[in-house]
Amino acid sequence: MHSVAAFVFWTCSGLVVYAYAIYPLLLWLLASGRPERLPTPGELPSVSVLIVGHNEEAVIGERIDNLLGLDYPVGKLELVVASDGSSDRTVEIVRQYESRGVRLVAFPFRSGKAAVLNMVVPTLRGDVAVLSDANTMTDRLAVRHLARWFSDPGVGVVCGKLILFDPVSGQNVDSIYWRYETFLKMCEGRLGALLGANGAIYAIRRTVFGGLPSDTIVDDFVIPLLARLRTGCTIVYDAAATALEETPKEISSEFKRRARIGAGDFQSIPLLWPLLDPRRGWIAFTFFSHKLLRWLCPFFLLGAAVSNVMLADRGVYGFSLAIQTAIYGAAVVGRFLSLGPGAAGKAMRLATMFTAMNAALFVGFFRWATGRQNGMWERTAR
Repeated sequence: MHSVAAFVFWTCSGLVVYAYAIYPLLLWLLASGRPERLPTPGELPSVSVLIVGHNEEAVIGERIDNLLGLDYPVGKLELVVASDGSSDRTVEIVRQYESRGVRLVAFPFRSGKAAVLNMVVPTLRGDVAVLSDANTMTDRLAVRHLARWFSDPGVGVVCGKLILFDPVSGQNVDSIYWRYETFLKMCEGRLGALLGANGAIYAIRRTVFGGLPSDTIVDDFVIPLLARLRTGCTIVYDAAATALEETPKEISSEFKRRARIGAGDFQSIPLLWPLLDPRRGWIAFTFFSHKLLRWLCPFFLLGAAVSNVMLADRGVYGFSLAIQTAIYGAAVVGRFLSLGPGAAGKAMRLATMFTAMNAALFVGFFRWATGRQNGMWERTAR
């Protein structure tokens, strides 16, 4: 029994360490030897910026003003807002901008973002669709940066960079985790194996958008990868194309959002499992290491904890159990205390983030497995 517990402990612990530490190091080593990809010079394509929203009256006016300030050639930019069964003043507010060229698509009943995208994207006039959110503010040059890549016929999707900021101080508050994820995107992009996009800012060639299941939860992850599976197109990361988004005010709101994304991650596996085929190149490596193993980490962590308790009276296992207890204890303390900027505070915030993220994935798995998470979304309080 102890031999089985030891095997479980070292296997589970090793997979967690690989997913969060060894894989990023391997990825960096592989990507550092590759030259940075540059866009192919050419004429900018026609672009349609599409915002899909539900009950966005608090932000939609400011968002449209932001889009009207974009720097893009006259006559080549279409602005579209699709309301998914909004019951507030969203439609009324958007109608006030129709005289300024904003096109409103108002659906009387709610069907979910994926279903709305399936209906609206084929009607867009632009050769390229730029997809974003109602609570995002796009840099005025971002669409130019995204669109310049489509001179290369092999490029199907371009992912921009999302910057998080504190609405009170106005300062950039990108967490260690977000900077870590951005680093992975940059390396995976250089390797030609980028996974998904930032839903707040990405562009897709309209001809490679083949639709997606109407109950899809994480559309910004599934759409680019389905396009790659269907057409073999390249997904590019462009850090110069930026957008701003406020951080959530309540931790509970962020946990709910992450649990929903977790359910969507597990939902996507039956659609995207062909990416694991080694013949598809580096994307099989990144999908397995960055996504599949990461999604399974809550179960690895649980296996490591339970097996460690069973082995606690044997040599090094007492020490490893103390480390696990300290990490989870710091996570609990960090959840309820206001932490300072010092090293101890940063370590506790990191423990809290890591634990909460995996707990949300765990909850998301059961929401997906029990069918309790559908494709509808609710605005995160920001």
